Amino acid sequence: MAGTTTSGASDTPATALGPTALVLGALSALGASALGTWAFLFPWSVLAGALAVTFGALGMHHARRGAGRMWTSVAGTVLGTAGLVGTVTLLWAMF
Repeated sequence: MAGTTTSGASDTPATALGPTALVLGALSALGASALGTWAFLFPWSVLAGALAVTFGALGMHHARRGAGRMWTSVAGTVLGTAGLVGTVTLLWAMF
């Protein structure tokens, strides 16, 4: 074989945590902002927000160690937090 099969620093699954958090955070923020018209997005918004915060925090941990990018993890965490807080605030106002 001409090539090597050893894994490098960018081959770890930790590099996917930041982009995953970013996508889930965007979905959560979108669901929280459009909650009045898209009521079926409510459970997905809560779930996506919680997962975005979790994956974003774990992505920041790994980015400090050199695997993955910090900005995607931070952006996903912020968007997930905004979506989760928006949804919880809406629920709190209803009860």
